[in-house]
Amino acid sequence: MDATTRSPFDVVEMTLADAADAFASGVTSEALTQAFLDRIAAHNPHYNALIVMNPDALADARAIDVRRAAGEALGPLAGVPVVIKDPMDMAGLPTTAGWHFLSARTGGVDLIPETDSPVVARMRAAGCVMLGKTNVPVLSATGSHANDSWAGPTLNAAAPESLPGGSSAGTATAVGASFAVLGLAEETGGSIQNPASAQGLVGIKPTFALVPNAGVVPLAGSTRDVVGPIARCVRDAALTLDVLAGYTPADPKTVAGIGKRPRGGYTAHLDTGALKGKRLGLFGPGWRDLPLSPEAGTLYARAQDEIAARSATLVADPFAGTGFAALGRPTPGLNHFDARGMESVPYDLHLYLQRLGPSAAIRSVEAFAAATEAEDAFGPIGVLRYLHAIPAFAPILANPTVPPDLSAFLTLREAYLAIFDAVMDASGLDGLVFPQMRNELPPLHGDEAINETTVCEINIAGLPGVTVPAGFYASGSPFNLIFVGRMWSEADLLGFAYDYEQATRHRRAPDLVG
Repeated sequence: MDATTRSPFDVVEMTLADAADAFASGVTSEALTQAFLDRIAAHNPHYNALIVMNPDALADARAIDVRRAAGEALGPLAGVPVVIKDPMDMAGLPTTAGWHFLSARTGGVDLIPETDSPVVARMRAAGCVMLGKTNVPVLSATGSHANDSWAGPTLNAAAPESLPGGSSAGTATAVGASFAVLGLAEETGGSIQNPASAQGLVGIKPTFALVPNAGVVPLAGSTRDVVGPIARCVRDAALTLDVLAGYTPADPKTVAGIGKRPRGGYTAHLDTGALKGKRLGLFGPGWRDLPLSPEAGTLYARAQDEIAARSATLVADPFAGTGFAALGRPTPGLNHFDARGMESVPYDLHLYLQRLGPSAAIRSVEAFAAATEAEDAFGPIGVLRYLHAIPAFAPILANPTVPPDLSAFLTLREAYLAIFDAVMDASGLDGLVFPQMRNELPPLHGDEAINETTVCEINIAGLPGVTVPAGFYASGSPFNLIFVGRMWSEADLLGFAYDYEQATRHRRAPDLVG
């Protein structure tokens, strides 16, 4: 540990359990927060994970210390330093969506929300010390990097010359580099699972509508967007999901999750025998007819042996012959990415802007378009230009204040779920376990994108997934698995990931520079 992080406790790879031990030994949240701030000051200029700091972080920590000293019963996240993905509204701090037009620091206009997004409000209520907001690409429009952000690229803490994953690049790097204990991420098309896997971390992509996404700059708020945690261990991710999940009238679609949360919370199935007797389906052309690289195949085979050693049964390519793979329709110009569902973005953006409050600089899609017209997101060279390939997009763009016709997307979701559930039933499966990526991470700069295995399928279907570290390529680039299951099965998936994590201990701290 360098001089900037030396303290009576070690923040490197600190978990919620470690933080609890520190608090029990007399360490204050203020001291812990200062230690993380010192580490950020030393290393963030190189890695560029955090782009907006919370000026009230130390005051928030001191407030928790007062409550703890008074003997108040506090939850496991109270006083713990965390980070928040930039597009999630945090009252009083700018939401920039990675775009220079939306940042006063680069000549744009700051969007300052008057209220917290529901997920930030829940983290605040849990007593988290929010250190700041993390970097994303423009409008979170890529699942590979943050290279086009107004703040500049974010580096991968585990493999600095490789893609960090996106769009939650900053959150993953902040967690991977131990700038915080854990962080919030958000996904439309891989933006939790990709960065978590790219940096050897645990990420939860929840079932659609389990966690509210109101107050988060949308790409598909009505159809695909989900908020979830990125952490260094399964238990921390599960405890954070306990905070995030559940109904709120601020996001009516979360009514779907009522009665779906597990008795005892998302740690209830964390057991080193969770894999025993379970049946898990394996990746194959029935799911998606694209091969693994030779090295990814070797690492996946080793992981299968590790899972089998936990007394689980593995079922080869259970989707073969079902027509599941044929449901995918990559959008022209993208890397096997099916953007269907994202046609809702103009309407979702309208709802988001209305929520900012009367003092916000931009409160309508029309004003948003005027402020960003020099790089029209939907124009011929805009970051979302590909949405014009979806037939339902044009009428939504033409009248974004009217609830859109999403019937084509919902029919597709039902088709995915029908085959998925039929396969799970026919093969008696408890879940799936795939390599989250088909090959090693591409270089940080270049034209290559991350080649994942599950992004479009589980985003369109609304299914949950949990990533977990599973080793490294010869180059040192992380290799992760993803456990996928039926809707609302997060607790089971976390149990599988926990059993595997505890048996293998593949996570390792990166050596930082800068």
